[in-house]
Amino acid sequence: MKEKINVFDHAEMIEKALRKGILLNSNGEKFNSMVIGWGHLGIIWGMETFTVYVRGSRYTKKQLDLTGEFTLSLPMNEERDPKIFEVCGQMSGCDIDKADYVTLEEPDINHTPGIREFPLTIECEVLYQDDIPDHLRKDILDRYYSRESDKDDYHTMYIGKIVDAYIIK
Repeated sequence: MKEKINVFDHAEMIEKALRKGILLNSNGEKFNSMVIGWGHLGIIWGMETFTVYVRGSRYTKKQLDLTGEFTLSLPMNEERDPKIFEVCGQMSGCDIDKADYVTLEEPDINHTPGIREFPLTIECEVLYQDDIPDHLRKDILDRYYSRESDKDDYHTMYIGKIVDAYIIK
């Protein structure tokens, strides 16, 4: 069962969860999930949106470019399953099947499942994407892209239109 929600009624909780990490799910070649700590809940072009950022080297980027959609899965409290966070935060979906480590919940509108262990679910379709860092300030470039391994591994910004939001019961 799913309880439909207005995400803006949960904005403060979403912001707090994002600071500790939430799950960005994709479902192109296969289901994948990664931990993210950057994002924005907002309104653009008259639509409710969630913006996420994904490095070019990540398997998730390939998936998002393939499907043009994603879901976000958030915990309803401070507790997070450390095994799920370890798998989704440190292992690549190229190498393992992350669906083996979570309980998938069928989506209502898009084709990317949510995760039962992280019940607040936001389904999104990509409206716009753009590569960073065309006009990024030097101090930000130095802080987030200064390591040799990061120099050509910039983020792509994906603005996703929120097409559904609910809490998995």
